[in-house]
Order: sequence, then C-alpha cells, then structure tokens
Amino acid sequence: MTSRTVTSLTNPTVKAVRALHLRKERDETGLFVAEGLKAVIEGIETGHAPAILMHGPEAAAHPLTRTAVAATLAANGEVIEVTQDILAKVSRRENPQAVVGVFRQVFTPLEVIEPQAARCWVALHRVRDPGNLGTIVRTADAAGCGGVILVGECCDPYSVEAVRATMGSIFAIPLIKASEAEFAAWRNGWPGSVVGTLLTAEVDHREAAYARPALILMGNEQQGLPPDMAALCDVNVKIPMRGRADSLNLSVATGIMIYAAT
Repeated sequence: MTSRTVTSLTNPTVKAVRALHLRKERDETGLFVAEGLKAVIEGIETGHAPAILMHGPEAAAHPLTRTAVAATLAANGEVIEVTQDILAKVSRRENPQAVVGVFRQVFTPLEVIEPQAARCWVALHRVRDPGNLGTIVRTADAAGCGGVILVGECCDPYSVEAVRATMGSIFAIPLIKASEAEFAAWRNGWPGSVVGTLLTAEVDHREAAYARPALILMGNEQQGLPPDMAALCDVNVKIPMRGRADSLNLSVATGIMIYAAT
C-alpha cells in the first residue's frame, strides 16, 4: 500500500479510527489507538507495526515519522496524511499529537506465563480507573516486571486514557486477563510469594519476605482486596499512613509495592 492524503472527517478510515474510543468497537476489531510519535516508535521497536498510521503535514519530514511510515507500509498497513482538524477529532483533544497509530491488541494467555522470567509480577483485581491502570503498566515496565494480570472485570488497558498513561509501555509489558476462578487455580502453582495489601494487615510492607518471583496482588480503588482475594496471598501487608490520609492512590501504592519487591 502507499501513503495518501485525507481531508474529510467523513472518510471511512477516519470514522473507524474515531470509533476506537468506544470499548465495544475496540473489542470487536481488536484494535486500539496510540497517540504521539514516541509511542508509535515504541510500538515499532518492540515488534508492533501500526495497522493504520495518521500524521499531520508538519510531521511528514521528521526522520522518526519516516521510520514509522516505512514500518507501517512494510507490514501492509495504511498511511494517511491528515489535517489538524482530523487529528483533533481522532484524539478528542484541542492540541492533538501530530502522529497517531492504530495497533492490534495483544493479550498473553495465563497458562504460558513463565514466573521465573522476572523478579516481580503484578495482578490487579477489578481495577476501575484507566489512568491508574496505565500508570501501573508504566511503573511495572520501569521496574522490570514480567507482566500485569487483570483479574475479574477490569477497565480496558487499551482505552485511549490507559494507553496515554502508559507513555509507550503498553507495548513493552505483557498483559494477561483472567477470571477470579482462573486466577485462583493458577496461583496455586506460583513458585514465589504472593503478597497483597490490606489496611487491616499487621505486617509492614518493608518487612515482608518477598520470595522471588514475587506476585503483587492489589485490590481496586474503592474496596481494596476482598476476603477471597486476600486469602490467596501468602502474606498481606500494609503501607504505613503517617498523616491524616488513610490510604494511597492505587497506582502510587502499587508502585511502592513493586519497588519493595524488587
């Protein structure tokens, strides 16, 4: 395929990319949107060529845009030069990124995980906020974690908000989905420590034994770990609250736990 120029908001490809803001459309197509040249290049460098690449005229001459265009065309993807108005509509931002890529979603099956491949893994139970989820994926990448397991009904890691928060790490960290029952059965074979966080726990998070590979299990933003999930842990710990706040943001707490384990 070759590059082409599109200026109409009613163009079928433009409409299809705009529709990827809807989870239903992402689920049906298996596609998602990543904004910005940095994120697009991160995808390409980790073996994920865009299915569709959109860029504004001002970005066309950038060397990395040319790299992205070549990688997209080599993978039989579609390259479109579009107007600023189209980029704004696709991104739903007044000041959009000059490059937008559409990529295929990737989920790793639970049964193929190799626990010893990393010192630490993260499991999130029914996480609700895409910003939290994206930040946790980014933190897990920074700390060298093996992957992020989404347990139960979680928000979509491939939503635009979550992908933005990963800052490109969406391409670097394996994502795994599992039901509560699947996770509980699979956890029985985990070779290291499974560590959860509870406000009622008595063990300080710095004093727990993190036998590697450690699996950090975190509850959601509203309820934390429910009793059945907490029961799957070898130890539940608490992060001390020294001020008036009685809890931490989920992504901050998960980051603290990841670095305690690593």
